[in-house]
Amino acid sequence: MPKQRFYSHGKLLITSEYLVLDGAKALALPCKFGQDFTVQPKPGNFSTWTSFDEHEKIWFSSEFDLNLVLNSNQTPKNEFESRLFQIFSVLAEMKPKLFSKQYDFRTKLEFPKNWGLGTSSTLINNLADWAAVNPYELLAKTFGGSGYDIACAGSNSALTFQLKNKIAFVQNVEFPEILKPYIYFVHLNQKQNSREAIQNYRRLKLGNVSDFISKVNSITNEISICQEVSRFQNLVLKHESLLSEVLQIETVQQRLFSDFSGVVKSLGAWGGDFLMAVSEHNPEEYFRNKGFSTILDYETMVL
Repeated sequence: MPKQRFYSHGKLLITSEYLVLDGAKALALPCKFGQDFTVQPKPGNFSTWTSFDEHEKIWFSSEFDLNLVLNSNQTPKNEFESRLFQIFSVLAEMKPKLFSKQYDFRTKLEFPKNWGLGTSSTLINNLADWAAVNPYELLAKTFGGSGYDIACAGSNSALTFQLKNKIAFVQNVEFPEILKPYIYFVHLNQKQNSREAIQNYRRLKLGNVSDFISKVNSITNEISICQEVSRFQNLVLKHESLLSEVLQIETVQQRLFSDFSGVVKSLGAWGGDFLMAVSEHNPEEYFRNKGFSTILDYETMVL
């Protein structure tokens, strides 16, 4: 069997962070940066896994017997290998004949791992494509989460994502063209663990969640069709204020950028990864003076 190749896009969650887990409608964007994945059968008694970073350097490599892994007779050497073996076990349950031979697996990231664009979700989507299984089911049985990142992994368009009775509803949308020149993505150099962020959210004692969801849904719908930068900024501020109330923490603009002339919004798990800056003037100098050097405009980042 010849080498098979798969590819998945990274992701940015623009609205409904955290609340998307409880059924809020989210606006999400697939990125131009993603993860490449190749698989081919391998002779012998061992499989190999090699992961390359964005500089073509190996950041993880392993050799293992899939038969021992699936029988829980091979002890993982580190956390990533443990997670990998778990995914293999789940895939074997979903597709019993999948691992009838050994394989050579190779992955290549197009973005730094600490960017938070979806190292895990792109991996899950690629493996699901290869195994021909439902990626949302594979995600649920491994990393967990809403699944919006899986929707982005296989999309070439901005989209809205919503869970209804645990079923993902995805709709492609046209992100307003007029807003794109005013949007920048700034990396905070503080990688967030999505699973830990979700666990912390679940510990919160929220009041009327449906009220928060209704308000966020309205903001998502308005942003999807917004044609004025000032209106977009107001919607972003409204969204940040709402999520600040939900999470009981101050917004990133209050915490770090109170003197910024535009609007700043957290993306995904609050406190790290990328933020979105909306400004009528190029804000690169401002953020560089604050010590943040990774700044990408909309066209560079978004597919």
